[in-house]
Amino acid sequence: MDDVGARLERVIGELLDQRRADASICPSEAARVVDPEAWRDLMPAARAAAGRLARAGEVEVTQGGAVVDVAGARGPVRVRRPR
Repeated sequence: MDDVGARLERVIGELLDQRRADASICPSEAARVVDPEAWRDLMPAARAAAGRLARAGEVEVTQGGAVVDVAGARGPVRVRRPR
């Protein structure tokens, strides 16, 4: 994992810590914090960071309210603390 990946993981955790316990974030929010100008370029890395955190049991990735594997998910996903 590179420095950007580690920063994205940290920011995902920080953003979730700032929200209600049952709230979720979009991976794009973390990408925008890490690089407000080129956040779109970071989206694959942000989704990958969410996937690593999910495999570690620190977060869940959801789509349409259901927990999914981000690697196979097409379209928008959300990230939340495990329930």
